[in-house]
Amino acid sequence: MGANTSQVSDLSESQSIRTLIGPDAISENEPFWNQLISFTFTSPTCSADAKLLEEAVVPLAKTLIQNNPRSGNFGALVRVFLSRTKELKISTECQDQLFIWQAHNALFLVRCLLKVFIRQMNEEELHLQFSYQERAPGTYDSICEDLLEELVCNLVHLIVEVPLLDITYNILFEAVTTLLVLLSYQLFHKEVLREGLIYSYLTRGRCLSLTSRLVKTLLYNFIRQEKCPAATHVLQTQSDGGGLLYGLASGVASGLWSVFTLGGVGSRPGAEHDQNPLPLSNQSLLLLLVLANLTDGPDCPNPYRQAVTCFKNTQDSSSIPSPQPHTFQINFNSLYTALCEQQKSDQVTLLLYTLLHQNSNMRTYILSRTDMENLVLPILEILYHVEERNSHHVYMALIILLILTEDDTFNRSIHEVMLKNISWYTERVLTEISLGSLLILVVIRTIQFNMTRTRDKYLHTNCLAALANMSAQFRNLHQYAAQRIISLFALLSKKHNKVLEQATQSLRGPLGADDTTVLPDYAQDLNVIEEVIRMMLEIINSCLSNSLHHNPNLLYALLYKRELFEQFRSHPSFQDIMQNLDTVIGFFSQRLEQAGSDLSVERVQEVIKKGAAALPKERLKVSTQIVVIIDRKTNSFKTRWINNSPADCITQLPSVHTYIRCYHGKNY
Repeated sequence: MGANTSQVSDLSESQSIRTLIGPDAISENEPFWNQLISFTFTSPTCSADAKLLEEAVVPLAKTLIQNNPRSGNFGALVRVFLSRTKELKISTECQDQLFIWQAHNALFLVRCLLKVFIRQMNEEELHLQFSYQERAPGTYDSICEDLLEELVCNLVHLIVEVPLLDITYNILFEAVTTLLVLLSYQLFHKEVLREGLIYSYLTRGRCLSLTSRLVKTLLYNFIRQEKCPAATHVLQTQSDGGGLLYGLASGVASGLWSVFTLGGVGSRPGAEHDQNPLPLSNQSLLLLLVLANLTDGPDCPNPYRQAVTCFKNTQDSSSIPSPQPHTFQINFNSLYTALCEQQKSDQVTLLLYTLLHQNSNMRTYILSRTDMENLVLPILEILYHVEERNSHHVYMALIILLILTEDDTFNRSIHEVMLKNISWYTERVLTEISLGSLLILVVIRTIQFNMTRTRDKYLHTNCLAALANMSAQFRNLHQYAAQRIISLFALLSKKHNKVLEQATQSLRGPLGADDTTVLPDYAQDLNVIEEVIRMMLEIINSCLSNSLHHNPNLLYALLYKRELFEQFRSHPSFQDIMQNLDTVIGFFSQRLEQAGSDLSVERVQEVIKKGAAALPKERLKVSTQIVVIIDRKTNSFKTRWINNSPADCITQLPSVHTYIRCYHGKNY
């Protein structure tokens, strides 16, 4: 590299690069450095070209690792960058693009080398690479400066101090990505890292005082959704690929995200990740999530998680000081808008989950919005396209629905929001439907997809839990939503009969089987399917007990398929829950018989509406309304009964980094 434009093929032949990685020391005051960092680089136009660049850097970095103890050139390069960061803010105010360009190039070189260093050595060895310095023969220097800590602190200062403009976009992107690279040691460890140099620099060192400012800046980078400038001195975003700016960083970012998501990605790999037009927004969000999910230290909590969980709205005029450290204010309306618009990526869904689950101020604000459909519709679209999404993304979307459905006001209001022509819902034309009915349709579709494809018991539980939370507030269900509720019960009933038949056959023993034949555990399968059926009956029963007169379409569908419930009337597992269903079916069946035969659909609906008003409430046993909530203190899944029953069922959730799977207890 040097003053001329550089290509990937030029790297190994570049005299400047060969001098940098060579055994001879170069003083940081020499003009060589100005020549080295005055380059323009032709951006790769696709991920394959970016990978070629990474592969070209590896042998050069390995040579530097061998020679750096003697030359100290890597430390000199870092100091060259640090010397320029001190004047970055002034250079920005003066529009000194040349100075910013050179500072960016120096950081770009540092980051490319660091990425290889971290793959090749542990933190202690990396720390040594920063400490090597040119020494005169026969002399010994005692160096007190911690250059690695200085770099980390300067990067944090750069991110929070330098304003986001077209001329600073690239260097801010490099600063965020370099921090991600430094945090990527987790990639090479199976266990969760709880200590380390970089961890301590960020959580206990000089960076601690900048915690709230860093979190706020990263959030605003996400909120602003600034596109990469159309053309820069060094890096460009290509129309047919991510370019160097995004492509080169995507390796470590996607790798770290893979560990962060336990090996998965929110959507299937494709052009979406290569053509990200918002690299700074994307990388800032990734860095924020990584910082917020660092584990607590042995003697101090994670300050970044504290900042994420306690920030307030700029409209909050409360004078009461927050007892939480690292608190700050941010515009909730802007953050809410960004969350609504960007839900296609799983990292944004994770941010939404984190805020709903841990930040009570943000959760209260979101639940108070009158345009809740802007947030709920993207979540439903994730679930609707479940086959295109990673299981982690689906689980997060479901947990978000669970958190929202803890709130009775939300459960009521979604049935008052009317939607027209939902373009992504293609199974049936829905000219007009309430948000609540659409939510029911999508959740039921997810259950049916899971029954035929993945067969994940816990996915069933999460879906049914959301429906259970809503069931007492069902209002004016769309006829298609009502039909699908009963159709799902029919599918479960059919599956129950099939498993029961298989279990009975297995007790008789298959023909030709000997005593050593291993038979499937049909008893366990039967137990699982009966748990799911019971929960479906609870949901229907809760709706009938609390809002029967508001749901004529559900009554119509129930009566149309009333024979489905006959077999469960005498079943010992369902007798208690079937009492109300028997009462309702018997009452309306009698009124339909009295109305005559060959009734039209309109006449049946008329009879149902009049019957709903005439049915004495005391004839229905008050149901133990089930409300499924997430216990934020114990990180557990709790079922609460509203009728003051002392019963309480808590099922522990496993602590798995950032993603939470809701496990289903037998008392549902």
